[in-house]
Amino acid sequence: MQAHSSSEQRLLGKIQKLPPEQVLLVEDFIDSLDMQNTEYNLTFAAAKLSEPVLLKIWDNPDDAEYDKL
Repeated sequence: MQAHSSSEQRLLGKIQKLPPEQVLLVEDFIDSLDMQNTEYNLTFAAAKLSEPVLLKIWDNPDDAEYDKL
């Protein structure tokens, strides 16, 4: 836990040295990273939820015959 606190302190120190305009840029960047994580998690969850339905569609005798070709 100490390493985590140390990296937080180091990051806060760097942010505190920045002019206000650049602090806003850092905040925007952090928000964009958070949004990317949220979008990835939603996409992954949607894919997982669709798996059972897609398996029913793809796992059928007609496709099995086609796969043998």
